[in-house]
Amino acid sequence: GVTLMQPSGEALPIYDAAMKYIAQGTPTVVFGGEEYGTGSSRDWAAKGTQLLGIKAVVARSFERIHRSNLVGMGVLPLQFLGTDSWQTLGLTGEEFVEVIPAADLAPQSEAQLVITRADGSKQTVVVKLRIDTPIEVDYYRHGGILPYVLRQLLE
Repeated sequence: GVTLMQPSGEALPIYDAAMKYIAQGTPTVVFGGEEYGTGSSRDWAAKGTQLLGIKAVVARSFERIHRSNLVGMGVLPLQFLGTDSWQTLGLTGEEFVEVIPAADLAPQSEAQLVITRADGSKQTVVVKLRIDTPIEVDYYRHGGILPYVLRQLLE
């Protein structure tokens, strides 16, 4: 199965890691590679991501439908710029990552990752917000499509 590297250096199955971080109230950021989400079971892959407490996915690129489904579930898709990747940044799973999108969440605007390493050093990396349309901004602000639609019905 899929494992996640923990700050302690141990690898945990993804479900166990998610339950640990949800219990701690720690939002989780996932780092991926090219065409993230390819071959996923469509909307269930994004639902699973959200249910595991994952708040953002940072990848080199996204499979088109999966990117849209992540936004629809209230998960922030972020894309590395240039040659940046989790490998070139030397990420090990021991870092604390803060995600700072532009205040207006403008489609395809720049966002910042502030990476704090185990030794306390900080690095800021610019990424692209892959919320691509104004309606997706609305979906994300409401926590996903379902909360958005319910709020529209209640107004």
